[in-house]
Amino acid sequence: MACMKLGSKSEVFHLDGQTWLCSSGLPSDVIIEVGEWSFHLHKFPLLSRSGVLENLIAEFSGEAEKKCVLQFHDIPGGAKAFLLVAKFCYGVKIDLTASNVVSLRCAAEYLQMSDEYGEGNLITQTENFLNEVFGNWTDSIRALETCEEVLPHAEELHIVSRCINSLAMKACADPSLFSWPMSGRTDGQSPGGTTLWNGIGVSSKPQPVTEDWWYEDVSFLRLPLYKRLILAVGMSSIKQESIAGSIIHYAKRHLPLLGRQSSFQNGSRVEPVSIISAPSEEFQRTLLEELVELIPDKKGVAPTKFLLRLLRTSLKLQASQSCREILEKRIGSQLDQAALEDLLIPNMGYSVETLYDIDCVQRILDHFMLINHDTIDSNCITDEGQLIGGSHSLTPMTMVANLVDGYLSEVAPDVNLKLPKFQSLASAIPDYARPLDDGIYRAIDIFLKAHPWLTDSEREQICRLMDCQKLSLEASTHAAQNERLPLRVIVQVLFFEQLRLRTSIAGWFFVSDNLDNSQNPSGNLALTRNDGHAQAQNSQDSIVAVDNMRERVSDLEKECMSMKQEIEKLVKAKGSWNIFSKKFPFRLKSKSSGLKVPKTCNPKESPSSTAPLMNAKVNQSNGNSGDAIFQS
Repeated sequence: MACMKLGSKSEVFHLDGQTWLCSSGLPSDVIIEVGEWSFHLHKFPLLSRSGVLENLIAEFSGEAEKKCVLQFHDIPGGAKAFLLVAKFCYGVKIDLTASNVVSLRCAAEYLQMSDEYGEGNLITQTENFLNEVFGNWTDSIRALETCEEVLPHAEELHIVSRCINSLAMKACADPSLFSWPMSGRTDGQSPGGTTLWNGIGVSSKPQPVTEDWWYEDVSFLRLPLYKRLILAVGMSSIKQESIAGSIIHYAKRHLPLLGRQSSFQNGSRVEPVSIISAPSEEFQRTLLEELVELIPDKKGVAPTKFLLRLLRTSLKLQASQSCREILEKRIGSQLDQAALEDLLIPNMGYSVETLYDIDCVQRILDHFMLINHDTIDSNCITDEGQLIGGSHSLTPMTMVANLVDGYLSEVAPDVNLKLPKFQSLASAIPDYARPLDDGIYRAIDIFLKAHPWLTDSEREQICRLMDCQKLSLEASTHAAQNERLPLRVIVQVLFFEQLRLRTSIAGWFFVSDNLDNSQNPSGNLALTRNDGHAQAQNSQDSIVAVDNMRERVSDLEKECMSMKQEIEKLVKAKGSWNIFSKKFPFRLKSKSSGLKVPKTCNPKESPSSTAPLMNAKVNQSNGNSGDAIFQS
């Protein structure tokens, strides 16, 4: 830290209670009062250095009998600064540091201590030292912090702006190219670059400098000065991510509520233990609103997790409507980067209807859909969710669809959640964004279980949110046995599953016929002698493959028979077959497709189950394996 000694005499001032006395051997002829402190001094050393003191003392020159008493209650820096001024006038040694130079410079200006009253006066000395301070990062930070004590005077002398410009320039530059100390707040490190361990100096290895090296130091500034510094840094070519990182660091330090996460246990809200000596909620609300305005508008510079935490804190602090709208829009622009746990925002309203703030998530989702409106095209999808080109642009939409489906599954158990809110949130996602509907099916099933009083028409209505054709094999199996679903939906699931089975059977036999034709020796008369062995090996492999496929076809026929029996049980139980037979004009034959399995089929050489087929079907879920676990 920079330091300068002024004067040459030894200490001649001593304190008696709240009175400073000068032991120069002469009786004092002037008393200066600063607040509750008084200074018994002499006229000549003071008037020879200060224009203000010269004029005031001159007013008492004609009144010899009256003792000169002056009051400077509004002097910048108070009694502490004036003591340094008095010592300077008497030629006593004083130490100029980054912590006292600002108040001393303002006091010198207040007392008019220019070079007109002596060469190398206090104004000149402090100005020269300030120029040294501005060349050092740590000293500039400390000088700026002390500006808050004499802010109006420091503003008038442009000390604040000079400190901020100095810091902004250093924050934007590459610190590895300069010799600035990176932080003045590291405990246990001596100025010589050694670390003190048990009182013994040990050489410390130089730490690599990262982009966030300046975050910690500036986080100790008060909000008005910090805001001005961030605005100055933003006008340079520094990365927007660096500015956002500094704001995040500052918010975590000064917003205790930002780290307090409300949770629900057994249906009741649980709040963490309050933080001792935490700032008031009014202060935190003002601070949060100011920081939200400072966050750069560029998409992705601030993590979605941090923005959601800010939004949750703003709701708890009852921040302004404009502040919440800004956060919701910024979260909506990058909703695909959000995590499910961060979207579970507790309801902070006065009239708490639901445990979680569904309306807030709905507004965030609406912002996302509005921004991505140009990419929405419901015709760009085929069966089983296969995209026809442009899959990269649809990836964020698919991620948001999975996020919303997971969110609906979390909020569905809330008995106070109304059907229209559930439908509004689920229907906001376009159909093409869900390659599989396992997630929305799971949410619907949980909602039906938590709301058993729903009417048949309401059950029909909520089930329209999913497409039975886009359910995985495991989800279809669960839905076919789910008594909470309307009968029409169950029949639809069984119908589409039968179609898929028929398609699979047809595909297997199409391949089988091609393999049989390839085994016809009439077309292979021209094989050379060298290729004969390879062809024979391929034929043998083809025979084994055909046997395996025929065995699997036999298993599929058994599955069809089992599904037919399940449908007959449902029809007998609910007596609604005549209604649905008109809507679904298909018949299940007891013999399935009437295909015969050849006697050459060897069960020992092929799998005895349809597990490979089922696994292949489930693997098409595109990351929805977690949603394929259902509760009956």
